[in-house]
Amino acid sequence: MPHFTWQDKGLSEDCHSLAAMAARFEEAATLMRRLDQDGFCLERQRGQQHITHTDSTVFAAFGFLDEDGPGRQLELVES
Repeated sequence: MPHFTWQDKGLSEDCHSLAAMAARFEEAATLMRRLDQDGFCLERQRGQQHITHTDSTVFAAFGFLDEDGPGRQLELVES
C-alpha cells in the first residue's frame, strides 16, 4: 500500500515567533484534516507513523512519493 512516513520533528524549528509557530501548526492541521477526509489513514509500522491510502491514484494525486521499497515500486510500474 502506498505510504509516506510522518515525522513532525522540526515542524516549527525555523519559526521565530509564537504566531509563526501557530500558523505552521494550523497549516499542518488543515492538511491532516484534508487527508483524513480524502480517505488517508495513519498506521504505526515498526515504531514509525505511516500515512497510507488504499488507492494509489489518490495517493499520487496529492503529489506524495511512495516509500515502498524499490522492488515494490518496479512491480507497480511494470503492471
